Amino acid sequence: MTAISLEPLDLAALLCSRVCHDVISPVGAIVNALEVLEEDDPSMKDFALDLIKKSARNASARLQFARLAFGAAGSAGAMIDLGDAGSVANGFLNDEKLSLDWEAPRALLPKNQVKLVLNLLVLATQAIPRGGKITCRCTVTGEQGNFAITATGSHARIPAHVEDLIAGRSETGAIDAHAVQPLYTGMVARAAGMKIAFAIEGDTVSIGAEPA
Repeated sequence: MTAISLEPLDLAALLCSRVCHDVISPVGAIVNALEVLEEDDPSMKDFALDLIKKSARNASARLQFARLAFGAAGSAGAMIDLGDAGSVANGFLNDEKLSLDWEAPRALLPKNQVKLVLNLLVLATQAIPRGGKITCRCTVTGEQGNFAITATGSHARIPAHVEDLIAGRSETGAIDAHAVQPLYTGMVARAAGMKIAFAIEGDTVSIGAEPA
């Protein structure tokens, strides 16, 4: 494995590409539904309106999640409420395929710790590609959080190359938009002074984060 060398502008571009990829689907559905409405077919009006409402909520949830997980979320040294993080995580993850069980106190933590747990939830979804249940347990001592996440579902697996990417390594030393999220997760973990561990048993993948 080779250490990944990435210019700040390239990192920003890859993260933007990742966020756009997440939002394109619901926005595209809204555009399609509006085109249906323009056809003035009364039998399709209710379907189109329902699709617009559902897709708009989906796009909003994805953007709110991205704002906390990838965005600045305030100035340097800012604190974020775990309760707010739980709200955006529930809005983003709970759907027909996934369910999230979030357990955390209403507490303020340094922003990089909160960004870390949200990014770990994204990795948890990748561990159960066919869907399932994700649990997230956050404990807080002072301004230090500890995070324990499990992802349970059919064909569960530790995402390919994720541990190397978190450590800042890849086979070639280069990455694409699909690999930037675990790389970024590792960068956030190091900025927060925390370490990440993966384990798998049966159909359950466990992801833990604690002070390094």
